[in-house]
Amino acid sequence: MMNPNLAKKLSAAETRLRELEKELASPSGGGGAGEKQREYGRLLPLVEKWRLLKALDEKIAELDSLRDDPDLGAMAREEKTAAESEREKRLSELRRALSPAAEADARDCFLEIRAAAGGNESCLFAADLLRMYSRWAESRGRKVEHISSTAGEVGGWKEIISRVSGGGAYGMMKFESGAHRVQRVPETESQGRVHTSVVTVAVLPEAGAEDHVELRPQDLKVETFRASGAGGQHVNTTDSAVRVTHIPSGVSAECQDDRSQHKNRERALSVLRARIAEARRRERQEKEAGERKRLVGSGERSDKIRTYNYPQNRVTDHRIGLTLHKLPAVMEGDLDEITLALVRADEESDDFVV
Repeated sequence: MMNPNLAKKLSAAETRLRELEKELASPSGGGGAGEKQREYGRLLPLVEKWRLLKALDEKIAELDSLRDDPDLGAMAREEKTAAESEREKRLSELRRALSPAAEADARDCFLEIRAAAGGNESCLFAADLLRMYSRWAESRGRKVEHISSTAGEVGGWKEIISRVSGGGAYGMMKFESGAHRVQRVPETESQGRVHTSVVTVAVLPEAGAEDHVELRPQDLKVETFRASGAGGQHVNTTDSAVRVTHIPSGVSAECQDDRSQHKNRERALSVLRARIAEARRRERQEKEAGERKRLVGSGERSDKIRTYNYPQNRVTDHRIGLTLHKLPAVMEGDLDEITLALVRADEESDDFVV
């Protein structure tokens, strides 16, 4: 069954889509046509999936009403089973499309692995994780490129950053962010004691296309003045120089190189768009720095998302309570059972937006 809150949000999205259709069809477009077109493009595929799901619900209800029919009952029950299976598939697709991270899931990503608690053993396990992720990604048709690294004193990596590309790499790897704890006997341990070490992993989506910068006339302050040369002498006697300020952000740009006010205005607007985009990129980088800190936690032994216990041949993902006794296979890149369970748990949550 669908969560009632999710159904309510989808109904609201369908209503909003109809409103946008009317507004965009009007001669004036109701103002802000660019933003409305983007909103319409975002909502349309979601609403189409929602409508298909409702049609399946109606079909299932109709088939259910025929289940005891002496002539049509057997066929109706068989078709109902197939329709219910189709509904589950469509509901899963809809939930993924509604996820706040759905757009980012399609991007390539950066995989950052860092040794934390545990000294040299942590560095060695960082290398093991890199190998595990590389084998997993490459077996699924993705490409792994190493960007930068710092080697450990006795081997492994203090830090290594890679780029994973192809086929929605971020969506595939995003659940790996966090602290990974390993429990095993280090090669340098002479008394056979089990040590506990920690490696942190951060998976970050690659930045998308440059933010669209829409400069609405009402958000712009345009000033004209006389262009001046060295020593304050006027280059011309007309107000051809232009300064444009984007009021919401306070970013401004000016141009006085051309004698044409129109050309100077266009050039100033071009510079203004570039400066606003750069400001947004800086803001995104600051957010990513905060997200990286949130993803990896403190790096302490008690702060973990997954434990790799070598003596017990056990891998446990603490977020969903999943334990597998197939550690060698996992370390060779067989992560599908874990990741599919994480995807299902994510789909069943209520953290979806429209």
